[in-house]
Amino acid sequence: MSESYLFNRRTFMQAAAATGAGLALGTSAQAATTFGEGKMSFTLDENWGKLPTGMNYGLGCAVVADSKDRIYVTSRSANACVVIFDREGKILESWAKDVKDKFGYDQNQYVATAHGLYCSKEGDQEFLYWTENVSAPKGQPKLGARVYKTDLTGKILHEIGNVEKEGPHAQKFDFRNPTDVAVGPNGDIYVVDGYGSQLVHRFDKHFKLIKTMGGPGKEHGKFNTCHGIWVSTLKKEPEIYIADRANARLEVFSMELEYKRTVPEMRNPCCLYQHDGHLYIPDLAARVTVIDAHDKVVAQLGDGLDARNKKEDIVAKHPDKFAFPHALTLDSKGDLYIVEWVPSGRARKLKKNA
Repeated sequence: MSESYLFNRRTFMQAAAATGAGLALGTSAQAATTFGEGKMSFTLDENWGKLPTGMNYGLGCAVVADSKDRIYVTSRSANACVVIFDREGKILESWAKDVKDKFGYDQNQYVATAHGLYCSKEGDQEFLYWTENVSAPKGQPKLGARVYKTDLTGKILHEIGNVEKEGPHAQKFDFRNPTDVAVGPNGDIYVVDGYGSQLVHRFDKHFKLIKTMGGPGKEHGKFNTCHGIWVSTLKKEPEIYIADRANARLEVFSMELEYKRTVPEMRNPCCLYQHDGHLYIPDLAARVTVIDAHDKVVAQLGDGLDARNKKEDIVAKHPDKFAFPHALTLDSKGDLYIVEWVPSGRARKLKKNA
């Protein structure tokens, strides 16, 4: 396997920072930018995700869709920490100064720690689960290393990890550097400590620990950057998929976190999202992979690895290619939304072709 796309975290951050910060701009004279073919064909919406003057994205962290097709985009930006769009690209809300009241961290602290976001439908309600990376400012208390559950307005309902003070809805837990959350059909909560211990934790719906497994390594059940996690319901029995990024694979487990199989030949898979019988995988090595219920690859979209290896400015010059896809989601119509770990965030919509 080529080493050209295998990164440790420091090398990756340097490479992402070197990628052009400009957004790809379309003109009416240009032909439509398309991705994929056949049933997996998409057209880039050149206007979706634009921000008004005075607002800008930072490194693209996460994007999720709720049941009303409101699209939540998070990035490491002090003036656009969270931006909520409708399907057409209208901004419904933006959170910046108010993150202090919502999350307890000011805008700069949010920028230092923002990472994952997961939207969960539980009964007739929806909730957001946030994961924070670790920041340790010199001479100040450690920031981040929390997982917190909120309603759709950002009100914290429960937090676990590096909490300031324990209470009925706040508990200390030794997360080193968590990256993603998934919730099972029975309400169990799964957390991957992907930038830290390489452990996977299973909690019940009240955040009571049920099981911990994993740790660093290459053998099955061990990980090298277990960056993303998803509960797949594509088969009769739900399964846990873990994006084992630097081991270039997906590891599949039972709901009890017992190893079942491996999906090889990934590059640097970041996370997963399920829609219409498929799992969509943003791969940090410049593409999006789509697999079916049998783990068969049915599409690979926007492969920009060759251009990236040639040090081309993908963001400015290649609207049909990805540079560093970090997270994605799909709405009820099958349109795909994606953010990239580049300085401009590169939040974009790919409209599903009929």
